[in-house]
Amino acid sequence: MLRHLTSKIKATGPISVAEYMREVLTNPVMGYYVQNDMLGPDGDFITSPEISQIFGELLGIWCLSEWMGAGKPSRFQLVEFGPGRGSLANDILRVFSQLRGALGGAAVSVHLVEVSPKLSQVQAQCLTGDQSQVSASEDEPVYRQGTSTTGLPISWYRNLDDVPRGFSIYLAHEFFDALPIHKFQGTEKGWREVMVDIDPDEPGKLRLVIVPAPTLASTQLIQADEKRRHVEVCPEGGVIVQRLANRIAEDGGAALIADYGHDGTKTDTFRGFKGHKLHDVLASPGSADLTADVDYSYLRRMAGATVACMGPVSQKDFLKNMGIDTRLQVLLRNCADPSTRAQLIQGYDMLTNPLKMGERFQFFTMLNHSRLTRPEQSKGGKKMAPVPKKGPAPLPVAGFSELGLS
Repeated sequence: MLRHLTSKIKATGPISVAEYMREVLTNPVMGYYVQNDMLGPDGDFITSPEISQIFGELLGIWCLSEWMGAGKPSRFQLVEFGPGRGSLANDILRVFSQLRGALGGAAVSVHLVEVSPKLSQVQAQCLTGDQSQVSASEDEPVYRQGTSTTGLPISWYRNLDDVPRGFSIYLAHEFFDALPIHKFQGTEKGWREVMVDIDPDEPGKLRLVIVPAPTLASTQLIQADEKRRHVEVCPEGGVIVQRLANRIAEDGGAALIADYGHDGTKTDTFRGFKGHKLHDVLASPGSADLTADVDYSYLRRMAGATVACMGPVSQKDFLKNMGIDTRLQVLLRNCADPSTRAQLIQGYDMLTNPLKMGERFQFFTMLNHSRLTRPEQSKGGKKMAPVPKKGPAPLPVAGFSELGLS
């Protein structure tokens, strides 16, 4: 990978951090996500669904709550971006199976957006028991299909545009933080882009440089009223949010984005992880995961007025609003094994402790505006447009307000 990158830089000059991330993470031959098994205790990082089953169970309740809040549509698509090992989807589908009666016969289907063929195999093993079929042609929008162990159809896609339209609940857990970012530095001459170049003192190493002249990105991606002196922008994330917003506005549904992030306050968050430890982002490219905190203020701006946005709220607050304390007590009451009880308590602490994942991890949702408005009313035979509710919605937006399932 290093030889590939240095050849590219020698041919074209310094490359953006976004191009560097894209090559290092998703290059079809040498990319980190193609070559490595990065998840779990033996990988480079571990995610909330691997820490505790409660996390996925509560997100399953959230999905059902939003489906109910939308009036229980007859067709219900669950769409997850970057499903990792499939642990989150597996926990959610278990909740759907246990609460099958609450779904009332709705036609539920699962749609996974995954660029890594290797990870799609891991997901299929987790969700279907490896009872899935791969498309014979790489041009097919659905490249893998199967049936979950709970009996629901599952399809795999490379990008969102191939996912069928219709009422959908979209989940993006630790997805946006891996999308390529551009980095910018404020200087006396204005905004300049931070790019990746070859270190002239050590030709076998890379370095970050501030380019002297404006780039197209530095002239287009910085807000006029930006107060920070160092900014990271993820245009690819902005495009995905705009597409999600349009789908939610036209087809109904909701999106839940959960990631390390901030509300437009942080500056330099670009970092690498290898073996659960911080790793130099430019050292041994392709051997470590690269990530940057999600700027939720940017995502909100990209969504615009098309949808209603709520959050970000901390993972601690979201999970407590969803009833994690009650769920933990139920599991502990039904568990006599000391080792399992200790694991449950340890997982709870990792998820909610402000010094661990409780505060750094943030939740953000996009909703169809009808979710927060009164139904149409008629006056003198004439329909009136929906109006904002003065009080809470009939079913609160779970996680962002107290859960009120009835």
